Amino acid sequence: MPNRRDFLTTVASATVGMFVMRSAFAQGRREISVGGRRVKVVDVHAHCVFPEVEDLVKGTNLAGVGFPSSQVLGPQRLQVMDARGIDVQALSINRYWWYATDRDLAGRVVRLHDEKLAAWCKAHPDRFVALTSVALQHPDLAAEQLEHAVKQLGLRGASIGGHVEGEVPSSPRFDPFWAKAEELGVTVFMHPGGAENVVRDDAWEGRGDLGNVIGNPLETTLFLSRMIFDGTLDRFPRLRICAAHGGGYLPSYLGRTEVACDVRPGANCANKRRPSEYLKQQILVDSMVFSENGLRHLVAEAGAGQVVYGSDIPFNWPETIDLIVNSPSLSDADKEAILGGNLIRLLRIGG
Repeated sequence: MPNRRDFLTTVASATVGMFVMRSAFAQGRREISVGGRRVKVVDVHAHCVFPEVEDLVKGTNLAGVGFPSSQVLGPQRLQVMDARGIDVQALSINRYWWYATDRDLAGRVVRLHDEKLAAWCKAHPDRFVALTSVALQHPDLAAEQLEHAVKQLGLRGASIGGHVEGEVPSSPRFDPFWAKAEELGVTVFMHPGGAENVVRDDAWEGRGDLGNVIGNPLETTLFLSRMIFDGTLDRFPRLRICAAHGGGYLPSYLGRTEVACDVRPGANCANKRRPSEYLKQQILVDSMVFSENGLRHLVAEAGAGQVVYGSDIPFNWPETIDLIVNSPSLSDADKEAILGGNLIRLLRIGG
């Protein structure tokens, strides 16, 4: 569950991001081209909230959760997208605070979220698709929610956290959810929350906002490593997972992960293939690495077909569209794939 400090940090960061982008609003809708050809930019990493859920959780163990105004959908979201050159966003709701409650309340929270997401997408069909954020603490319910969201509401996949109240969802307990995602052929977007399942109390105190800067990619790294080494990706070989923030540290230090099962006598690995094979086939990562060398290395390790554009709107991280467009290490085909082509296929977005 997010604490008050986390909430205030979230609000402050998002507010700064919105302020920085206001000056661009008057410029109209930006169009992105690669090699002289207009390309569609699709954003996998876009936050939103629906404050209406606050009434639903009053008087429950979930009461008091904050809903930052910067994440509430409205005309400003379209203005920000237009200014940056983003054609389509895949919306998701995270922080996953409903992981801490019972089956009934979690079901009602997810249902409200999904219905609101579906209504927003219906009102803006050419600009948005959405991902359901299921109640993963109840894996059978999560599977039902995913099927309903995809088949009845038109959502395109799911969003999950890197852990469920401290437990990484790589054990057989979570297989009903993974099996349903594989059956439906939808992508699961994983977004971290500061590695609270990894670090001791107060480890992130002090300068640098380390809970975000180190904690988020650390949680992502642990999640992906567990999904590999626990054999989850082997049990579901057609499953596709997209990891936020460039896949955490996994692509950056892949060599150590690659040899772990060979050189560490206590590794007890359940995976049937090399970690690099999962990264090139089942794991996608977003583009939030912010440097040419970072992007070049990410594509070298994962392949251009496994990298997708992510903005983290409304937070004020550097924009990576121009980084991709201007990259000297990528072909035009690679750039088109990363900016939108990969997600158009995975999220079944119309041309």
